[in-house]
Amino acid sequence: MKTEDAIMENLVINYPLENLAPLEQILFLDIETTGFTARTSYLYLIGCAYYREGRWRTRQWFAQSYVEELEIINAFFEFAASYKYLIHFNGNNFDLPFIQQKCEQLRLSYSFESFEGLDIYKRVSCYKYFLKLPNCKQKTIEKFLGIQREDAFSGGELIGVYHDYVKQPSEFAEKSLFLHNADDLQGMLRILPILAYYDLFEGNVKARKVQANSYKDVNGNRRQELVMTLTLPCTLPVNVSASANYCYFKGNGTEAQLRVPIYEEEMKYFYTNYRDYYYLPTEDVALHRSVASFVDHEHRVAATAATCYTRKYSCYLPQWDVLIEPFFKRDYKSRELFFELTDEMKKNRPAFTSYANHILAMMASTY
Repeated sequence: MKTEDAIMENLVINYPLENLAPLEQILFLDIETTGFTARTSYLYLIGCAYYREGRWRTRQWFAQSYVEELEIINAFFEFAASYKYLIHFNGNNFDLPFIQQKCEQLRLSYSFESFEGLDIYKRVSCYKYFLKLPNCKQKTIEKFLGIQREDAFSGGELIGVYHDYVKQPSEFAEKSLFLHNADDLQGMLRILPILAYYDLFEGNVKARKVQANSYKDVNGNRRQELVMTLTLPCTLPVNVSASANYCYFKGNGTEAQLRVPIYEEEMKYFYTNYRDYYYLPTEDVALHRSVASFVDHEHRVAATAATCYTRKYSCYLPQWDVLIEPFFKRDYKSRELFFELTDEMKKNRPAFTSYANHILAMMASTY
């Protein structure tokens, strides 16, 4: 077994990683194997990145022969014992299960139960379409963020290099194997700003400024919209824009703008206790039985769920779950929900903050 230590020179992480956990308790993990299945392939390199004495460092354990798997696993768990948080890229699906299966094969009692894990891939993969990415591979994210690599080989190409190294060791092969893993580790730290998009959808944006705006659409019709200027929890590394359900988002640095249509029209509020109401067909309105009892029998019928409503002409904003009550609809069977933009609501900044996060949650589910 060969162990290599290095300092990550000139590494700048533009993400507040310390908000997740104390830096000295975080360990980044990446492994190299000769295949996807632990039963039929070998684990030949384990690499870690950690923070000590004000600098990010790496430690790598390399199996110079197939039988040294046990040695590098022992060395890794010995080193990792003093850390609490484990960060990886798609480690939930590959790195951790692979090591765990190897431990079972080799009858080692190690496990990852004592660690709190953070899988970067898992946090960002669901926003792939929002970010207009073809996939969420680490190299794809690196390219999205403008990060350049040094290694010339892919992980798959290095499988043959390792097998050749075991048969006939060479300095070039060894250096290539170490370099690829080191670049994966450094790349993991450098792509941390991608987590800013995860933070964006975690309900932490704040509405800093809210105003109504009017404009003419492509057909020359006058339209109204609500424009919210948002303060973001983290700096976005790349400007993004997206739209869903006629809502538009544009993020730039620590600030973003949400544009939401305002609907000025008549809508209906449906009473849930319709058995306590009569419906007046002529006036197209529902009245409580205590009031409607004075109406002539010929002009009233028992209300149903679909006819138990009151109509109101006002300005409305869309919502995709019941965030703000009372909620209005265009008709009973409609799935679209709205709430009234009242004068009181216009002054309620916390409500607009909740509304902005509500819209972002809708966008996240749409993409």
